[in-house]
Amino acid sequence: MPQTAVITRVFSVLEAVSGSGSASAKEVAERLEIPLPTVYRLLHELVDAGYLTHLRKAGRFELGPKVFDLGLSFRQRLIAPSPIRQATDELHRTLGTAAYFAIYRGSDILLTHLSDCETHPRLRPLRFGFHEAAHATAFGKILLSGMPEDQCSAYLRARGMVRLTEHTIVDPVLLADHLQDVSTRGIAWEQEEFIARQTCAAVGIRNAQGVNVGALAISMPAQQGSSREREVEAALREYAGRCSRYLRAAG
Repeated sequence: MPQTAVITRVFSVLEAVSGSGSASAKEVAERLEIPLPTVYRLLHELVDAGYLTHLRKAGRFELGPKVFDLGLSFRQRLIAPSPIRQATDELHRTLGTAAYFAIYRGSDILLTHLSDCETHPRLRPLRFGFHEAAHATAFGKILLSGMPEDQCSAYLRARGMVRLTEHTIVDPVLLADHLQDVSTRGIAWEQEEFIARQTCAAVGIRNAQGVNVGALAISMPAQQGSSREREVEAALREYAGRCSRYLRAAG
């Protein structure tokens, strides 16, 4: 079997185990349609390497300590600097909305800080490390709008443009026109494109070279969107400006 196929199987096994918290060898074999002897071999190799733990009495496997070490390392590398976390938290309190900070790193648009509360909760699919649906999120749109056209097209081709609601823009031409408007205005809005009855807005954060490297965003019920547009835009620009000044000074 080619080396790439072996690697794919290994990660598939890890995902199958993590998907339900724990799994037996038989469950993994059935889920992945891989022969049981092969699954046993892969599972025990992953146990020996520390990526899985074998719960012998239960006859099940769960994620091991090395996976958590990798996750911790990932989080530590991506955690937003303190001034940016503080600005996001202040934005949350000022507007009474959930607030988010996202970055463009490597080849992904990643959410790296969220600020919410019981009264103003985050949108539930959103979490640290969220990197899907850039075409349908405000923070995704503002970062896409700052990319060169060929880079933006390649990004969207690689990840697809899934229709999440009846309002999601899935036509590449329409989205390109929309992103041009976002670039011109310097603010991105999405109206029920990501989640029904919710609206989001985002403003870009620029580094010392003037490149959009991050986005500050908020979410709120769609019924509030039109009446709060000016207030939201002013606050986003103010706090995003603070973050940009911090990046310029640090860089």
